[in-house]
Amino acid sequence: MPLRTALTPTRTVEAYDVGSVSVTVADHDGAQTFLLLHGAGGPFTVSSFADLLAARKHTRVLVPTHPGFAGTERPETLSTVRSLAQLYVDLLDRLDLNDVTVIGSSLGGWVAAEIALLANRRVSGVILVNAVGIEVAGHPITDVSALPPAGLVKLSFHDPSRLPAFGDPGAAAESGADIQALAAYAGQGMSDPTLLERLPKIGVPVVVAWGESDGIVDLDYGRAYADAIPHARFVPIPESGHLPTLETPERLLAALWHFDTD
Repeated sequence: MPLRTALTPTRTVEAYDVGSVSVTVADHDGAQTFLLLHGAGGPFTVSSFADLLAARKHTRVLVPTHPGFAGTERPETLSTVRSLAQLYVDLLDRLDLNDVTVIGSSLGGWVAAEIALLANRRVSGVILVNAVGIEVAGHPITDVSALPPAGLVKLSFHDPSRLPAFGDPGAAAESGADIQALAAYAGQGMSDPTLLERLPKIGVPVVVAWGESDGIVDLDYGRAYADAIPHARFVPIPESGHLPTLETPERLLAALWHFDTD
């Protein structure tokens, strides 16, 4: 089936408890559907992986921009990770999609976990990639709020020298709004103290993929995520940091085969 990549300007979603929300969605069109959710770095951190996933697996990959990121608008009532998760479930309803696998990176992983907890019939599986959101004793989420860009890159990647320049020239103008959106959704601590105890309620297949060199949420934090979810499979990714979608996309793609062979 031929693939096409198109940016749908907006989808208007009637979100439960929020109202009408306009969501910008990049649609990499194919057969099976994946919903790919970005982290605090914005949609560019997953866009190239979306192309790879669509081409290699001949799938449809939807990449929404979290409202408030990359210059998009965020209604004030859309102010928690749980409300963002409900928005994306409502988006799947709006698009009438079924058998959807949700992949979430970092903050997007937290959103994906909350989507799984909603137990919506349209979602058949979840892949968490270096997700934040839980609180693990002895393994805190690194506070990156005061770090200079070079320090953030050092914590985020196994080998920053392998990567092109981090970010893009236009990001600086939008970074303040992105930070405000991140704070609204995730709070100062980037976690929910109730999430870990709620994870055992997840009933769909889950793979937890983790860059072993992550300096923001370490490998044992990832293991705690997987251990809390019934029958979840934990897949460490060597020589990769917090953003395998950027640093080691081929190895992350291999982690999806673990999901497919269950």
